[in-house]
Amino acid sequence: MLWLKALHLIFMVTWFAGLFYLPRLYVYHAMSSDEISNERFKVMERKLFFGIMTPGMIATLLFGIWMLVAYDWAVYANAGWLHAKLALLALTLVYHYFCYQWLLDFKHDRNRRSHVFYRWMNEVPVLFLVGIVILAVVKPF
Repeated sequence: MLWLKALHLIFMVTWFAGLFYLPRLYVYHAMSSDEISNERFKVMERKLFFGIMTPGMIATLLFGIWMLVAYDWAVYANAGWLHAKLALLALTLVYHYFCYQWLLDFKHDRNRRSHVFYRWMNEVPVLFLVGIVILAVVKPF
């Protein structure tokens, strides 16, 4: 079971690394004005999203579900901390989807948001990570 937990954590770190970095790329992309930079950012964003973030997300979910099944879901079914963690996970998945939508906006040269918007969005996954880790480790309720 500890191998499942280790793999879950490794892929969670991979996923969140992408969630932290992709909006930072969007900040720089929104500030760029030349075509060479614009195309370079498109390649970097695509590779990060599809090569690191999404596989990390999928593996995190797979190992997390595997742990729930292996550790006996009935034991945790009434654990409030787990329900709160799963709610934050759902919000993180929504955020991942928004990152994809912003990726498409940049890909098709239709971004209408400023770099300031992406600077604020860059902070959102930090809140999710802090909440998820505290809930998983401390289990406050």
